[in-house]
Formats: sequence, C-alpha cells, structure tokens
Amino acid sequence: MLQLIGVFHAEDHDNLICVHFSLAKLLSRNLMLTEDSLKRSMDRAVKRYSSLFRLPSDQEVFLLSALSCVGGGLLSTVVLFPSLKGLTYGFLLGMAVFSASLAADYAASTLILKQGTIYNLRRTMALSLFCWAIWLLFIFLGAGLTVLLGLEEWWIRFCLMGFSAAIMLRLVAFSSTSAMSYARFLAASFLQPFLCMVPFLAFWTGIGNSITIRVPAFLVFSVVVALVSTFTFLHFLDNVGKRALGMQSLSLFRAFILNWVLGLNAPFEHILEELGEKRDVEVSLLKFASAKPKAVIAVPSIHPGPFKNIGSSLLPSLLKTSLEKQLGCVACVPHGLLGHEFDLASQRQNEKVIEQAVASARSLEVSEARASPFVKVTNGLATACCQVFGKSAIISFTMAPKTIEDLPKEIGLFVRDEAERRGLSFCAVVNAHNSIDGPAEMQDSLESLKDAATKCLDKVVSLEQLPFEVGAATVTPKEFTLEDGMGPGGITAVVVKCGEQKAAYVVIDGNNMVSGLREDILSALKSMGVDEGEVFTTDTHSVSALILGGHGYHPVGEVMNREKLVGYVIEAARTATSDLEPVRASCSGIKVADITVLGAKQLETLCLLIDKTVQTAKKIIAPIFVTAGLLLMLFLWFV
Repeated sequence: MLQLIGVFHAEDHDNLICVHFSLAKLLSRNLMLTEDSLKRSMDRAVKRYSSLFRLPSDQEVFLLSALSCVGGGLLSTVVLFPSLKGLTYGFLLGMAVFSASLAADYAASTLILKQGTIYNLRRTMALSLFCWAIWLLFIFLGAGLTVLLGLEEWWIRFCLMGFSAAIMLRLVAFSSTSAMSYARFLAASFLQPFLCMVPFLAFWTGIGNSITIRVPAFLVFSVVVALVSTFTFLHFLDNVGKRALGMQSLSLFRAFILNWVLGLNAPFEHILEELGEKRDVEVSLLKFASAKPKAVIAVPSIHPGPFKNIGSSLLPSLLKTSLEKQLGCVACVPHGLLGHEFDLASQRQNEKVIEQAVASARSLEVSEARASPFVKVTNGLATACCQVFGKSAIISFTMAPKTIEDLPKEIGLFVRDEAERRGLSFCAVVNAHNSIDGPAEMQDSLESLKDAATKCLDKVVSLEQLPFEVGAATVTPKEFTLEDGMGPGGITAVVVKCGEQKAAYVVIDGNNMVSGLREDILSALKSMGVDEGEVFTTDTHSVSALILGGHGYHPVGEVMNREKLVGYVIEAARTATSDLEPVRASCSGIKVADITVLGAKQLETLCLLIDKTVQTAKKIIAPIFVTAGLLLMLFLWFV
C-alpha cells in the first residue's frame, strides 16, 4: 500500500483524484474479500450447527430404552437358545438390563449430575440409550458369529466389547459437555455400564460359561484402555483450540452447550469478552417530540448477534424497551450497517450502549419543524429511501426482491460524505434487511447501492421542506414466537405526514424476511392510504440457534401466517395514523467508547475452529478407537 502511494504521488489535481479512486477501489476489494472469507467461515459453522439434533421426549426415551433392552435380550438369547426357555431367559435378561439402566440413570441424574451440568433424567437416559444402541450392535454381531461358527464365547466377547464402547462414548460425552470433578465425571461415566453388566454376568454364570472367570480382569483392563484412548482423543481436539485461540476447544463447546440447552449466556460471554477487541461504536438517534417525546428511531452501528441471548443478539428489543420506558414514547431500532465482527461480547456491553443511548436521546433537543417528503429511488437492483428533517437525513437501502444481508461500513462512509456535500449535517444510515432469497452477491451490488444513494440524495435535497406530523404505535403478536422468527420487539410503525404525503417506517423485530413479503406489506399500506414507506427488520439474532437445519432461524414470514402478519402491520400503521400530531425533530449520532466487540479476525477464527475441530476429530477417531478395540480383543483372546 505504501509503495502504491509513493508511485502515484503527484502534485497535479487530476493525478491525485486517480490515486484516490484507485486506492478506494483497492480498499473496497480487500474489504469485500475479507467479508467473503468471514461469510464462508460462518457458513461452515452454521453447517456444523445444523448437524445437531433434538432429543426424544421423556416418554419416547423411556419406551425406546425398554424396547431396546428387552428386544436385545430376546433376540440375542433366542439365537443361542431357540426355544421357549430362550424366550424366557431373553425377556428376564432384557428386563434386568433395563431396570439396571433406569436405576443407574436416576441415581446419576439426581446425585452425580444434579449441579453444574445439562443432564436431567431425560438427557441422562437419552445418552444411555445411544450407548446401549452401540452396545446392541456388538451383541448382535457376536450372536450372529456364534450361530455361524457354533462358539457361544463369541457372543460374550462381543458383548464385553460393546460394554467398552459404551464406556468410551460416555467418557467423551460427559467430558465434552460438562465441567465437573474427576470423581463425579468417572462415577457418571461408569455407573450405568457396570450396573448393566450385572445381569449379563449372572446369566453367563448361570449357563456355566468358562470365560466368565476372565471378565473381572477384562473390566479393569477395559477401563484403563477407555480412559487412555478417550483422553488422547480429547487432548488432540483441545490442541486445535489452543493453537488457534489459546483456549481448549472443549471449553468453547461446553459453553455453547450450556447456552443451547439451558439458555445460560455467562459461560459463552466470558469467552467472548476474553477474545474480543475494544472499539468505539456509534448509535444514530432520530427523535420526534412536541410537548413530550413522540417517537425515537435508534440505529446502532452494532450487529445484533451472534445468536440467541448471547452478546448483542437482543440489543434491538432491549434498546427499544429502555427508550420507551425512560422517554415515555414509542421507539424502534432498525438494523444499521456492519456485520458479525461488530457483535457485542456480552450483556455488560449491551448495558453500556443502552445507558448512553438513552441518556443522549433524553437530552436531545428537538429543533427542526420542517421536513422533506419521503423519497424512494430504485435503479433496478438497489433501492434507497430518504427523508430530510431540517439539516439531517435518514436513508435506507434494500436489494429486494433479491437478498440483502449485512452491508459494509464503506457504504455508510460514502453516504455521509455525499450527504455532507449536499449541505446536510448528519445522515443516519439503515440497512432495511428485508429480503432473503438465496445467497447475497454484495460485491456486485456496492456500485448499485452507491448509485441509488446519490440519486436519492440529489432528489430529496431539491424538494421543498414542509411542516410535518408524526404518529407511532407498536403491536406485539402473541401467536408469533422466537422460533417463528418474531423477536420480543414486535411490529412498530412510525407514520410521518408531510404535506399531503403519508409515509410509514415499519420495523419488525426479526432476522430478515422472505422475499416478496415487503412488497405485500407496502401494497397493503397503500390500500389504507399510506403513500410511501419502507419495511425494515432489526436483524435480531434472538431468533437464531433455536431451530435446527437451514439458517438456524426462520426469516420473518417463512412460517408465520402471512395474512395475519400483514394484518398486524396494518393495525400498527392505522393506530399510528390516528395518533398524528405536529412535532419537531432532531437527528444526531453518539459514540460509545471502549466497547468489546468480537472483531473480524477473532470471529473468523472462532468459526474456523469449529470446522477444524470436526475435521481433526474425523482424522483421529478411527486410529485411536480402533487401536483401543484391537487391544481389548487381544486381551479377550489371549489372556
């Protein structure tokens, strides 16, 4: 970069403009490459997240456990003893194994795993069910070989191998998902398999098999092999995180599991606070008031993520609630610019931003009594909407009906520079974030967005400013949940009447919306007498990481009843229209210093860590556990 500046340094004005243009294009290209790299990393992380699964219900776990234990006992013994006697033995064996497993799971969940873990009785039973499924595979394999070769010891040997596999699976599961003392960890891992071995030992002793005398020695040996192989496996996984971030991979995974299962945000946020970087963040405020505050539009240059209740995921609804409580008016928080690299690290950072934003909004003096009409300009790809209040403006962008995702900071810098050239003192920049229909092609869209912005600004500053009125209202649909894609902020409509024109700013607390819904809403608003407007989402990530598959969330309108949703928007707009009154406005931006955000580099490393850990696990799982299995088989055959 320094060499480029040196080569093109020139005194004459034309050459200097060319240098600036070349540097701007180079910076833009580098910025987009960085964002594309981050997007690819996050896509890989989402893909891993989508491979998670939901556990069966309590009743399903109980029934599946009973059926698998009794069915396993019946099938294996009937193969060995194809008679009524075999059926009886099998049923009794299966019931004994099920009873032992149930007793072990109850004891583990109530006495060992009660504090500091995610394991209630259902989850403990589900883990045992998965372990028993692995165990059953070995039992059936042994029974099949016994029938083919006529050696009943094969069934016993493979049953013991299944016992060892179950112990290894439990060791990996408990160490990966919970942090507890070694005593509790080992007790939880060993209790259920050892109790389930008791009915098998009694049965083998009853049929007089000679291998039974070697079982105690094998059990001790299998515990040693299981511990060594499991901790070797986990050591390699932890080293991936240590090399990338200086922390164990499993610590991050445990923190995620605690949030995913129990909703605990503190462990994950503690990690993000350590990894994050300090930045100054901005919040743009547009306040309308008469004798008292009427409405506030707050636009944070903060990304509301990363997911669920972590970091700034709930910032839009939290900021809305605080503004409304402290100012006694309607507030809305549409999405600003920037992406996940500007996720806040914790609730503590949220509180800092909210405290200063509310204080600034309260003290902001309204002075502008005139406004321009609402202007919308589209160039076939990008659409810009703008309205000016005195010397301040609010401008928004969308690519609808094509996909629009997070916009780079470059757009905001460009727009504010262009607004200043046209005599405006401040410009709040909003990403409408209101259409998703496949992957976004932002690199090809930047020039279109800039073109729409300049044309929109040219048009809006040329219009006469008139006295205006504002009304605002919020509707919170009770039937739309976080899982449906509706955040706690609901639907807010701010209607501005300037001259004969009525324009609506509709803000929905969700993460993007399905393509075409924006157009349906605008059409419905027009039919009720609203001349212009735009629909925004807050990009709240409180709705993310609640469902599995796809994006990990539902965009607004994907699973909601769209007719009802549009009806709620109309209800909010009608209420706002009936509440119109003359007001004054002021728009300003505040900076909140020393806020901990994730940062692009650390965020990309976090996302890549997930992928690298999975890839490492795939590479080492077979060599480690196959070696463990071979050692156990050699012990059974030669000891």
